[in-house]
Amino acid sequence: MADSTAPATDHPTVPLRPMTVPADEAVDRCRSFHDVMAQRRTVRDYATRPVPDGVIDWAVRTAATAPSGAHVQPWRFVVITDPERKRRLREAAEAEEREFYAHRASAEWLAALAPIGTDWRKPFLEDAPAVIVVFEVHKGPDSPRPYYTKESVGIAVGLLLASLHQAGLATLTHTPSPMRFLNEVCDRPAEERAAYVIPVGYPADGARVPDLRRKELDEVLVRL
Repeated sequence: MADSTAPATDHPTVPLRPMTVPADEAVDRCRSFHDVMAQRRTVRDYATRPVPDGVIDWAVRTAATAPSGAHVQPWRFVVITDPERKRRLREAAEAEEREFYAHRASAEWLAALAPIGTDWRKPFLEDAPAVIVVFEVHKGPDSPRPYYTKESVGIAVGLLLASLHQAGLATLTHTPSPMRFLNEVCDRPAEERAAYVIPVGYPADGARVPDLRRKELDEVLVRL
């Protein structure tokens, strides 16, 4: 018998099955997740140790649970492990990066990057055992028009990074500009536009990271 209390609708729905967390456990769960994620750092030095089978698949599955405008799910995750393709990726990315550091970046931008110690060299694109190139999927012959595309893909990438970190893997979000060369490297159609290049793997022995601080809660949280 149909539930007479259910609202009338012209589109199919299913019952919500929310995850139930006792109120007295909610803060502890948030704190535990924070304590794990607070250890996440951007890593530029990778070991050759392979990523365990299935980890990236599950991380991408998790990323694909992200909300998206009109539920179009405008993302594509291209996983590169082939050494020759990684070499091509690095060469093309470094060509763009040389232009960026020499001609495109403002003095202010370069000053902001100075404490991190980056330059045009991107060896991690070859050293990491896997590289995930994330594409925005725009309207094409087999894809609908997306809505809030950058926001949707950005949320998905956040979930991807969190999932990979939970598995003990290191990542880096690389965004060379322009990125159109990635369509050729990854054999993707024109309606797909690269947004992120994410090396994935284990940190190299002795890897070091910049001595940075994260803003305190009262610097990022406003209560009204």
